[in-house]
Formats: sequence, C-alpha cells, structure tokens
Amino acid sequence: MKRRTFLKFSMAAAGGALAAPYVHAQSKKFAGITLRMNGFGGKWDAALLKAAAPLEEKHGLKVQMDTGTQSAQLIKLLAQKDDPPFDVFQGDSPYMIELARNGMIEEIKVSDVPNIKRILPGFREFGDYGVPFSLTSMGPAYNPKFVKPALTSYSDLARPDLKGRVVVFPATSSPGSLFLLGLAEENGGSISNMEPAYKVLEAAKSNIVALAQSTTPQMQMYQAEEVYAGVFWKYGTYQLNSKGFPIEFVVPPVGIYSVTTYLNIVKSTKFSEAAHALAEQFLSDGGMLAIAEGTRSDIATDFKLPEELRNNVVFASPERIAQKKKIDWKAWEEGHSARIERFNRIIRG
Repeated sequence: MKRRTFLKFSMAAAGGALAAPYVHAQSKKFAGITLRMNGFGGKWDAALLKAAAPLEEKHGLKVQMDTGTQSAQLIKLLAQKDDPPFDVFQGDSPYMIELARNGMIEEIKVSDVPNIKRILPGFREFGDYGVPFSLTSMGPAYNPKFVKPALTSYSDLARPDLKGRVVVFPATSSPGSLFLLGLAEENGGSISNMEPAYKVLEAAKSNIVALAQSTTPQMQMYQAEEVYAGVFWKYGTYQLNSKGFPIEFVVPPVGIYSVTTYLNIVKSTKFSEAAHALAEQFLSDGGMLAIAEGTRSDIATDFKLPEELRNNVVFASPERIAQKKKIDWKAWEEGHSARIERFNRIIRG
C-alpha cells in the first residue's frame, strides 16, 4: 500500500471512529433537555430519579429536582405563572384543584401517554388533568407493645386507655386532616356534615398529646415511646418497622383514605413532548418498580409488584382496591378553613 493511500485510509478510519459516538449522541431525541421538577426530598426524590434514569441513557433527557414543601412550591408556581420555575409539577390530590382552577397545567391524553391505559379504575380523579403514579394511605396506627386490644377504627383514638399518648396531624394539613373525615364517616357524618367528627375529637382531646406537622416528628415520637397511637401514613409505618419499631397500620371497616401524587405538565413549558415521555416512563413497569421500591408507596397501574413489596403496600389485592374511598376533593378543599377553625377551637379550648 502506498503511503498516500495508507494515510487516506487511516484518516478515514480515525474519522469514522470519532464520528460514531458523536452521531450517536446527536441522535438522542431529548439530548440537551433538562426537565425541572419539584421534589419532596430524601428517598422520595431518589426513587423518582431512579425511575426516570432510563430516559437519560436512551434519549439524553435529564431531570432536575427542586426540593421543598409542596405548598410553598405551589405558591412559587402561581406567583411565577408567566415564567414558571418548573416544567413538570408533582401535585397531591388536594392541590390538583388549585392547579387546574388556575390554568397552571395541561390536559394529558392517552394519545400523549399511552401507559395511561394501565392506570387502575378510579385512580385518575381529575379527568384528563395529571397522571397519577403513586398513592399513600392514612390510617390509625399504634404500638402493640403498649396498646391492647388493638385499634380497629379512627374512633378508637378516643379510648380512655390512650390518655396523653395520641399524636395526630393538625387541620392545617389538608391531606393530614383526612382522619377527621374518617371520624365523621364512622359516625354517620360526611364531608358536608363533619359534626360527628368533632364530637369524637372532643372525647379524644385529653388523649392528644401532640400535633405533628410532618411524618418525621411523628416517627421520632413513636421511637422515643412518647406516643403509642395516632393517625399515620402507611409509608411511615414501613420506615418504623424497618428500624425495628413494631408500629401497626390499621385499615378501618369504613375504608381507606388515600392521597394520590400526580405528575403534571406545566403550561408554558417548552418541553411538553419530553414531559410526556417522563410520564410514560413513570407508568412503565420499570418506573413503577423503582417508585415502589424506593418509597414503599402504592402504585397507580396494573403492574404486579414482587411479593416482598406487596407485603408493604395497602392496595395489594382487588379486595383492598375496592376499599379505597372516593373523596370529593373540591368539597374537601372548600371546607378547609372551617375545619381549621373548629379543630383549633376544640384542641386549644
């Protein structure tokens, strides 16, 4: 081979070797795009990033989490409506009303996200707004070391043997105060008639030693054995159990009150197609598995979790799914201020 021919061949081969990765990188559909999403921190954010990870490998799509409290994130989004700080927004059921009412989110159709077809019946509560991917359930919880007989209902929190040993969420937390709806419906009331709940709350007043603003302080009080019973989120009982604390979660006969977390596409985002891809990935088998493994929360699709995970979630069977309470979130939010006022009057009076 002549030297000139050899040089041409060598340069072409080298050029091909250099070009292949470059062309491959450029072929990634969402290369250079980073979706900004609100986050809640800790294991939750880690689980969602793991669920989204295949999109970066396959399409070059990255996700950036901005951690904070959901209420503050919602205020931030509303305040910056013309230049939103997020492309996608995680919103729990009670906050979906505000998001839709203020025109902050886009409708999402099955044609945009085909995996929507896999969402379980009744789990998508707001028409075409939002894609539900995870649920967390509230119920009575207790330490069987100290509480005998076992709790079976919300109303049991008024039992005389629990004096000074009960912790609940304040009424300021719209999701956390769902236990008041449980108290009402166990005693003949409803969202439009909360009086039965307040009667039981009066009876339980001497039992309530603390109002926990979030899950973490509740966990600490159970661990220190300062409290023996209360209302708790299912994933909180899992975390305590994993640390060796025998806190039992109760599914009352009245049913299961759950809050669903939705992935929403913020209006004015430049990356709607990429956001649809993220929603599709969350609802995929791999996405559902990553979210369930990381958070021990229930999932919203027909994906069958491994047995070990099914033992740590609430909706592990058709019978349990049938116990999921349907909540009129619009009515619940409309009564928020009145509940706060009445709750505070009872507890502080």
